Amino acid sequence: MSGLAVALAVLGGLAGSVQVAVMGRFGERVGVFEALAFSTAIQLVLSAVVVVSVRGGGIGGLRHVADTPAWMWIGGLMGFTVVSSITFAQPRIGATAVIGILIAGQLVMGALIDRFGWFGVEQIGISPYRAVGVVLLGIGAALSLVR
Repeated sequence: MSGLAVALAVLGGLAGSVQVAVMGRFGERVGVFEALAFSTAIQLVLSAVVVVSVRGGGIGGLRHVADTPAWMWIGGLMGFTVVSSITFAQPRIGATAVIGILIAGQLVMGALIDRFGWFGVEQIGISPYRAVGVVLLGIGAALSLVR
């Protein structure tokens, strides 16, 4: 399963880069929040199709959503933040800079989440190698702003 997880992570990274470019152009044409709303509607439809297909017509685990702690629902807020941010930023600073800064921010937050075990994840320390990687990626993100 770890091979599949790596492949899906790579696919997600590739898709995210395409999303930055496409959403920036789409937002320029129809408006940032209009593009966000339309994109979210597409995601909702596709997600519903997957849930219904995998569950054979049922809603599966969705019936348990109300039983989960409300803090677990912030994934939707984070998705809104990511997509609206990239839709606004891409036409202004370019896809490379947006992607570099986005990845650097994700790596910093990921390191903090791992280090402190936030959101119930396993605690993983920040080794010197991880720290250097985060710093180097931050430098790369900063350099991506230079045209």
